[in-house]
Amino acid sequence: MTYCVGMRLDRGLVFMSDTRTNAGVDNISTFRKMFTFEEAGERFITILTAGNLATTQAVISMLEERTKAPAERSPSIMDAPSMFQVARLVGQTLREVIAANAETGQRADTAFNATLIVGGQIADSPPRLFMVYPEGNFIEAGEDTPYFQIGETKYGRPILVRAYEPDMSFEAAVKLLLVSFDSTIKANLSVGLPLDLQLYEADSCKQGLSRRIDAEDPYFQAISTGWGSALKRAFDSLPDITL
Repeated sequence: MTYCVGMRLDRGLVFMSDTRTNAGVDNISTFRKMFTFEEAGERFITILTAGNLATTQAVISMLEERTKAPAERSPSIMDAPSMFQVARLVGQTLREVIAANAETGQRADTAFNATLIVGGQIADSPPRLFMVYPEGNFIEAGEDTPYFQIGETKYGRPILVRAYEPDMSFEAAVKLLLVSFDSTIKANLSVGLPLDLQLYEADSCKQGLSRRIDAEDPYFQAISTGWGSALKRAFDSLPDITL
């Protein structure tokens, strides 16, 4: 399992992903699930992946290969005229990989499933954020749904629902996501550190802060400890039931 979040703010986009993959409790590994494609000043694209590792690696490899040689750039997300077309190409590639690896029937299709978050900006158009399903179709984040979660979503969702604001700063958004991830990590062993963080400033068309956060990171430790203490104080301050 995994946990990834893509968030749309007035200021830009924020992405965070864990790096744990597992095929049983005795087979746990670390793999990157955040991938960035950039042509400075022209376009910036980030993809987060969740699901079957072989499927997601194949999708990213195919997308990367199509960006390297001009003769092989058809279709390429680096040539797509809009983020909508980027999401469409990513969805097509995901569907092709699943279909190529599935043996027969619904059971095999399900075994190779994956879900992706695709976000970024192409010059002269606004930043956009999409969630791409295994079938290749996708939905776009908007005012009513300003962020997407994929993977193990339920433990980290409550804090996002309660605290998210579209005009929040990058600093506040990172703090919010770290609380969300910390809650998920503590509740589910299939999600784990290190975490990958990517910030994108609207209209910059270039990579912003990109950082890996491990278990020894002092800021993550402060957030984890502080959030636990704050929850305990809030719980203690609530009135007791009259029996």
